[in-house]
Amino acid sequence: MRTPLQKEEKILLVTHRSWLQLIVPVLLMLVGFVASYFIGFIEYWGWIAAVAGIIYFLFAYWSWKVDIWVVTNLRVIDETGLLNHYAKESPLEKINNVSYDQNIWGRIFNYGHVEIQTAAEVGATDYYNVHHPKRLKDTITLAQSEYKNFQLSSQARQMAAAMGWQSTATASNATSGHTPGQNIASELEKLFQLKQQGIISEDEYNRAKSKLLG
Repeated sequence: MRTPLQKEEKILLVTHRSWLQLIVPVLLMLVGFVASYFIGFIEYWGWIAAVAGIIYFLFAYWSWKVDIWVVTNLRVIDETGLLNHYAKESPLEKINNVSYDQNIWGRIFNYGHVEIQTAAEVGATDYYNVHHPKRLKDTITLAQSEYKNFQLSSQARQMAAAMGWQSTATASNATSGHTPGQNIASELEKLFQLKQQGIISEDEYNRAKSKLLG
């Protein structure tokens, strides 16, 4: 991958297009060898047929090799281009829905179409002939879930810090393992996550927070 990673970003999955697109280059390379055999390597055209077949296969292979989709803990990257470089990014927080479909041949050879619905004005982003499309879809969905949980935890910690509990916990942490401030901050974080996930209402959240804060 040629796209640089951001700070604390890690790669979860790298996938390519279906290997079926390499069948034609392989066949043409074999045709080149067969033609060179019948023409004869001594003849000028025999060498040209063999070398042309090899060059075409190598070009097709490396074009396939750099045509990738990468899922990280922050974004989905569509990257391609052997001589030129093209990259398109879809941040996880902007992705609304991910789906995939396969025709009969796709199910047999395990390739398909993946569609990503984003909040951007361009709407859907389509990936075609993806190898193992279900794995790509599941990885994006899991990465989204983990990213949302991380965001909720960060927001809860910021809220606890704003209320002064985190600094209290940090100051007293040198002398004891767990402090009341840490416990309250942890409980506030859990409550905030429950509210964001819709498990408890705003009123229930405020009552529980008031009870924690005395």
